[in-house]
Amino acid sequence: MELKRAVITGIGALTPIGNTLDEYWANLVAGKSGAAPITHFDASKFKTQFACEVKNFNPEDYFDRKEARKLDPFAQYALVTATEAWTDSGLDETKINLDRAGVIWGSGIGGLQTFYDECTEFAAGDGTPRFNPFFIPKMIADIAGGHISMKWNLRGPNFTTVSACASSTNSLIDSFNYIRLGHADIIVSGGSEAAVNEAGVGGFNAMKALSQRNESPETASRPFDVDRDGFVLGEGSGCLIVEELEHALARGAKIYAEIVGGGMSADAHHITAPHPEGLGAINVMRNVLRDAGMQPSDIDYINVHGTSTPLGDIAESKAIREVFGEDAFKLNISSTKSMTGHLLGAAGAIEAIACVMAVKNDIVPPTINHFNDDPEFHPDLNFTFNKAQKRTVNAALSNTFGFGGHNASVIVKKFVQ
Repeated sequence: MELKRAVITGIGALTPIGNTLDEYWANLVAGKSGAAPITHFDASKFKTQFACEVKNFNPEDYFDRKEARKLDPFAQYALVTATEAWTDSGLDETKINLDRAGVIWGSGIGGLQTFYDECTEFAAGDGTPRFNPFFIPKMIADIAGGHISMKWNLRGPNFTTVSACASSTNSLIDSFNYIRLGHADIIVSGGSEAAVNEAGVGGFNAMKALSQRNESPETASRPFDVDRDGFVLGEGSGCLIVEELEHALARGAKIYAEIVGGGMSADAHHITAPHPEGLGAINVMRNVLRDAGMQPSDIDYINVHGTSTPLGDIAESKAIREVFGEDAFKLNISSTKSMTGHLLGAAGAIEAIACVMAVKNDIVPPTINHFNDDPEFHPDLNFTFNKAQKRTVNAALSNTFGFGGHNASVIVKKFVQ
């Protein structure tokens, strides 16, 4: 069968460095850090006392008080970005086939704040089970997609992908596939996460996954720096409207970029550590290039997983050199997690957005907080340290890797009719 083409026609972003797409992109290019001392709870007894929180977010600016109380923060974030993306796309639900418009969302954890609140309240009581009737509907990871579908009466495919930090890249790949296989005209895709709370920070601290640079939060996320000591926890959401090309053209939609490939693989190695030689990362990048029908020389920019962990950054760098060979030295590489922190299940969505905007604007956002070289990394690899770089970006690849060995990558490129 002849595959259809899938394009991006709307974008929404709610991140630690900007609460709209325009703010997010401007601060990425400017190299702004979103890390600061935690305000969501008293973190004074935690090993890590800072995170990349969404800032100046008041749910009542978007929802009435009664509605807001029925939504975990991760679902609030999802609805806010979906609304921005829907508006940005110019879609009108009265003029489309709602049976062919769906939602494929991603979240690694879902309603962690709700789960924590309900369980701590029960534990503090006398044992009598008094749970909020919205406990389960607020907590379950698929509920964000459900709320999005109900907002616009979207009756097409609707489900949530859960693959830890690869979740929203998987949601974007599935959206791409549903469109190109002709199963839908429009998919609202992306991911959201809200894990900056006692359970999230405490859990990742127990794993020794987080940076503990409490004296300098804004410089704590240091991908590819010799002094990196773990990732910085982030939160927020990203949404992309994925639309079948002819459908988009027929309604005169603006087109940001085209999705041309999706790849997946598994490390099959360890619950948290990457394969030391980057085997899963090698396979996923080869898979996405093959799916896109592209050669390594066709890629201009890689937005790497680049979490700022000692092992992960090395494994990904090795994988890039293995897959791209001499072309690796012609690439721009950057980790935008150096600015946003790690949004877990939402990371793939906001990083895919960074790739789309890099393709649209021919600017590569930087990897900030580079102070000292690590001899583990080839000195001729261009990690776009500390300052954005202008260059033609015809095609960009986004990598996301999740605990459990889940790997997912997408390629976006400039749209040419």
